[in-house]
Amino acid sequence: MDSNIELAKPRDFGETINDTFAFIKQNFKPLLKYFFIFCGFFVAATCALTVLIEVKAVTFANNVDSFNDSNSLSRVFSLLGVYFLLFLFIALEYVAINVTVLCFMTLYKQKQNTIPTTEEVWGYFKYYYLRVLGSSILLYILICIGMVFCLLPGIYLAIIFALVPPIMIMENASFGYAFNQSFRLIKDNWWTTFGVIVVVYIILYVLNLAVSIPSMILGAGNVFLHLRDGNAITLPVAIVTSVLQAVQYVFHILIVVAVGLCYFNLTESKEGTGLLERINQFGTGESQTDTTQEEY
Repeated sequence: MDSNIELAKPRDFGETINDTFAFIKQNFKPLLKYFFIFCGFFVAATCALTVLIEVKAVTFANNVDSFNDSNSLSRVFSLLGVYFLLFLFIALEYVAINVTVLCFMTLYKQKQNTIPTTEEVWGYFKYYYLRVLGSSILLYILICIGMVFCLLPGIYLAIIFALVPPIMIMENASFGYAFNQSFRLIKDNWWTTFGVIVVVYIILYVLNLAVSIPSMILGAGNVFLHLRDGNAITLPVAIVTSVLQAVQYVFHILIVVAVGLCYFNLTESKEGTGLLERINQFGTGESQTDTTQEEY
């Protein structure tokens, strides 16, 4: 039986990628459980809104000739309103996934590499969710501004700002401290962190593509079967495709774990906080118990 992954230790590029998959493999069931508990509402909302958009769009397209100008305009605004709600819930969902996984990793480290309870994760989640949400909005605005200036500044900032949520949660820090700390940690380590995130995103893209293929086949087959009646999207197909899209949100756990391990790698390389904790605990019952578990 493999020993539990120790989060707080220096890692090179390959070790970060390998430990990302190893950590998810060892904690897949609790991570999936907490994903549905704390992110399930947002997933259900995005699925429902996706189905509603597809049905509304097809209905509008099939009946556009029968609408007058005022009726068409109201339906367009109604469709745009649903799109806005969809984007809002997708943003809330991604923040929920980030906070859930990072809270899990924080508690996992604090509990000496053991799985936290639902109550413990919920306590952290409700404390940090709105903080991370507000911070994410500010960071997104800064990244967008950077993207306007030849794209490269936005990419540079995106890698640095990826560390802000882990710092806020794992160090119980304010946004200002986390913002400054992210620049300090990334110094001389930007390319390594960039490489890890890019590789994980490529893997994430392949996984998403694999899930999207059945959805595309189903959609194309449905269009072919309903060429005459003009119903390109039926309700059952819309539901199935939205559920398949929801599966892709689970894969986002991969990138959050990778960023979390990048944070631990940078803090251990620069500050050695995990080593200091082990030195301070040396000789105590807690430390001895943890060492026995790792050896076993």
